[in-house]
Amino acid sequence: METVLSHFRTVVAALKRNSKLRNRLLLGLAVLLVLQLYFVRELLAAELLFGVLFAVLLAMVAVFYLVGAIGEWGIEVGGVGARVLMQSARRGIATIEEFSKKPSHRQHSESAR
Repeated sequence: METVLSHFRTVVAALKRNSKLRNRLLLGLAVLLVLQLYFVRELLAAELLFGVLFAVLLAMVAVFYLVGAIGEWGIEVGGVGARVLMQSARRGIATIEEFSKKPSHRQHSESAR
C-alpha cells in the first residue's frame, strides 16, 4: 500500500513542478469528460428514437385492432339484418304463393258464351 501511496505522491509532486505535464493531464481529463458526455447524449438520443418507434408501432397495432373489431361488429350487425330481411322475404313469398293458388274468378259463375 505504501508503494502505491508513495508513487502517487511523486506523480503529484511532478505535476506541481511541470506545468506542461499538468496541462496535458487536464486536457486528457477534459477530453474523457467530453467523450463521456457525448456517449451519454447519443445513448439518450437512441433511446428516444426507439421509444418513438415503439409508440408508432403501438399506434399502428391499435388502429389495426380497432378496424378488425369494427369489421367483426359490422358483420354481426349485417348478419342480424340479413336474417330479418330473409324472414320478411319468406313471409312475402308465402303470401304471394297463397294468393296465387286462389282462383281469380268466382267459382259459381257461368262462363260467358
